[in-house]
Amino acid sequence: MNIIEIAKLAGVSKSTVSRYLNDGYVSEDNRFKIQKIIESTGYTPSRQAKNLRTKKTNLIGVIVPKISTETASRVVAGISDEVSKYGYDILIANTNLSVDKEIEYLKIFKNNQVDGIIFMATKLTEKHLQVMDIIEFPIVIVAQKTENFSCVYNDDYNASKDMVKLLLKSGHREIAFIGVTEEDVSVGFERKRGYIDALSEYGVSYKEEFLKIGDFSMDSGYKLAEELMNQNEKPKAIFAVSDSIAIGAMQYLTDMGFKIPGDISICSIGDSQISRVVTPKLTTAHYFYKTAGQKSAEIMMELLSEKLDSSKKNIKEIKLGYRLEIRNSI
Repeated sequence: MNIIEIAKLAGVSKSTVSRYLNDGYVSEDNRFKIQKIIESTGYTPSRQAKNLRTKKTNLIGVIVPKISTETASRVVAGISDEVSKYGYDILIANTNLSVDKEIEYLKIFKNNQVDGIIFMATKLTEKHLQVMDIIEFPIVIVAQKTENFSCVYNDDYNASKDMVKLLLKSGHREIAFIGVTEEDVSVGFERKRGYIDALSEYGVSYKEEFLKIGDFSMDSGYKLAEELMNQNEKPKAIFAVSDSIAIGAMQYLTDMGFKIPGDISICSIGDSQISRVVTPKLTTAHYFYKTAGQKSAEIMMELLSEKLDSSKKNIKEIKLGYRLEIRNSI
């Protein structure tokens, strides 16, 4: 069944059917005839054909660093729930923490007609920005603050600062930091800045030997905790920038016979499911990742509905809060 056959059955022209399908003007009489035939035949216009006519795909490209993580899955769930209300679907690109893959997928989406891109970024390099600047449809960034594009991000600085203050209020002064490279501005730079400023407010100078930088894996947390505890001066508490790092550190401490929190306290950020079931349960900050996905999708829908002049950039920004989950690891 195609629009020519629909037109014949309804007794109208092909162009009339085309206008009906694309929300153009059709008289009430002809609209009734076409609707009746479509309902009786169950005809559905193909997405590809509609795309050619309207230059819309009703698809949003979503780029994530690692789809297997709980964080990414919660963000994607929020995006999917929101865009589906507007008749959109999502295409997910999993980069597996590769900057080159991120650049590649930005180019693929640029050339393969999606209506917008939601990019869950761990870092934004000049290479990213060069590609993104020549993309003519909306882009929304999740998890990083940027002045160049609309974004939804977390209050990493204050969340980190409050977690370290929990340790300080508990009497700890020898507090180590396990983080990631500062190329990741939100997690690497802002959370480290919060750690240093919290110590400063309590008159505590941070020690270089207590600063350890790795990646987001549990293996990294395990290895860096081992380095900390094999130093001459050992910390009495550890702040890790993510739950996965903290849990890796906890595994090392447990393997070596350290009691948590008797011998050493530990806390982090993320409130993953595993943080609630490890022993002891991990003190952490809850981030509203699904809400971040929903808000990024809301911004995307607003940008698409506004049909902005391509010469303009309408930047929308949302900073989300957090909630401290005080459990048994401090």
